[in-house]
Amino acid sequence: IPRHICVEGWSAIGEWGGVPFRHFLTLIGADMRAKYVSFRCMDDYYTSIDMATALHPQTLLTLTWNNQILPKEYGYPMKLRIPTKLGYKNPKHVQVIEITNHFPGGYWEDQGYNWFGGC
Repeated sequence: IPRHICVEGWSAIGEWGGVPFRHFLTLIGADMRAKYVSFRCMDDYYTSIDMATALHPQTLLTLTWNNQILPKEYGYPMKLRIPTKLGYKNPKHVQVIEITNHFPGGYWEDQGYNWFGGC
């Protein structure tokens, strides 16, 4: 039950539920030797993470919050929750996931924020 603090000014403490992202990547047959995973979202947001972060055991493809369907303001229908990263690295309203070896960057990163954004 980690606290999520968003660069947009909201925060939430609650129980995020879903599927470990590693399991999702395994099920779809993703090339886990690739360097990056990029995300495009319904609100035109985009970001990316390194594959090590994608495979981290705490990285979660979230579908619920506090045992309820994920609320719209927290990313319905799907949000990537990465407790080891700052909020802007946790894309919400995920629409497209791409596995790539080409550096994809990100919205806030293009504004000068650190690309790695966490520990």
